[in-house]
Amino acid sequence: MSEKEINAYRLTSLEEPTDEMLAYIMREVAEEAREKYDIAIERYFNEIREMYQQQYGSN
Repeated sequence: MSEKEINAYRLTSLEEPTDEMLAYIMREVAEEAREKYDIAIERYFNEIREMYQQQYGSN
């Protein structure tokens, strides 16, 4: 299945997606979720590190 076919498909379409289309869409969503998770974790620990340094200094 080409990327053009995937991009042309809309979940609001009247036709059901193929298993291949669903697998591709789910893989893309999972990759995006993982990227957002990684960014959020990094920001979280950076904020904790900053709060610690403000409270106790940068030892």
